[in-house]
Amino acid sequence: MNLEQLVREAQKGDDQAFYQLILMHKERMYRVAYAFLRTETDALEAIQEATCRAYLKLSAVKEPAYFSTWLTRLLIHLCIDEQKRRKRWILEETDRERIDPQTDHTDERILLQAAMERLSPIQRHVIILKYFEDLTIREIASLLDHPEGTIKTWLHKALGALRHDLGRGW
Repeated sequence: MNLEQLVREAQKGDDQAFYQLILMHKERMYRVAYAFLRTETDALEAIQEATCRAYLKLSAVKEPAYFSTWLTRLLIHLCIDEQKRRKRWILEETDRERIDPQTDHTDERILLQAAMERLSPIQRHVIILKYFEDLTIREIASLLDHPEGTIKTWLHKALGALRHDLGRGW
């Protein structure tokens, strides 16, 4: 079955079809959640909550072809809510342990992560979606429900802020 058929079947109450939909999207969901929340535990919790909400609100999907966008948007909103609850990001001890001390880029990664934390939430989200998830401007605009021009402006400002913060060598 293709994506649209699975969505229609899941909307009719077929739990196996819904399970297949989630399996199809699990890797992307993890990448998005981890990029926003930066810990495996928080990412998995967000995925679990998104899956539960998707199951409960599946009837809200009007166009089955856009299920992937709908599910990703749902997950992003959950991640944003979690970030708001935290108020600010902190490089936790578990994150420090995951960084390989043998790599030459450890300091650069920490500097980049700190610079990303200083961006506004929307700028951070656009950077994550563009450069960590390899989404196009059009896909980001669709996910965040804003015009492409707005996304380009946010991206330009975010990159400028990162260059200013990190210096021209980046």
